Amino acid sequence: RRVRRICAVLGIALLTSACGLNATLGNTQINVQSGLPDGQVNSLASGLELVFLLTLLSLLPAILMVMTSFTRIIIVLSFVRNAIGIPQLPPNQVLIGLSLFLTIFVMAPVWQEINRTALQPYLAGEIDQRTAFDRGLAPLRQFMFKQAREKDIALFMNLGNQPRPRNPDDVPTWVLVPAFILSELKTAFMMGFVIFIPFLIIDLIVSSTLMAMGMIMVPPVVVSLPFKILLFVMVDGWDLLVRSLVSSFA
Repeated sequence: RRVRRICAVLGIALLTSACGLNATLGNTQINVQSGLPDGQVNSLASGLELVFLLTLLSLLPAILMVMTSFTRIIIVLSFVRNAIGIPQLPPNQVLIGLSLFLTIFVMAPVWQEINRTALQPYLAGEIDQRTAFDRGLAPLRQFMFKQAREKDIALFMNLGNQPRPRNPDDVPTWVLVPAFILSELKTAFMMGFVIFIPFLIIDLIVSSTLMAMGMIMVPPVVVSLPFKILLFVMVDGWDLLVRSLVSSFA
């Protein structure tokens, strides 16, 4: 059972990593001919497939950041940390870990669709690699289309000198990915702005109070920090934040 899970994870990674490679290579095919016996040729082919798989797995971190919900989540969590005034807490490792598992949670329906339509049929020998790539790419494209703004897609279509698309299938993946990233950055910064407002109000109130009391030499940040932490805890900030982040992808 553990081996099957590992194979499933590797298969999903292979399908997602092959998205960019598939768009770049197109219909290019590589034929290797030799005078080796069939058994040795099959062994060589298996070795090449393993090398190819390991190469694609090396691209997995980049794909995780640019083709999933990870970008928006990590930026919003970083905004929260800076808005409160404790840029070192939670530590980067904790913040990245939380972002990673929230990404897995948000992207779970996409992974399940890839596993059902592409990975399992490929492992069962029902479809070839190219068909598995196309089927695995479709749920990711659907997710990115749902989050990407039409304005951003149009921007990269114009920059790439691409004709006006008549339907989503006419938008190349290499155009959709940067448009999706740009949309995620905009959405994350908008959410960060909203998060900053209540903490900024606390800073202004504390600063005005200290000036009225003649305590000019006291740093307002030192005084306002406990109040900002108290506010965040009292409103159950982490619960509200995670709920808002997950709901923003619905």
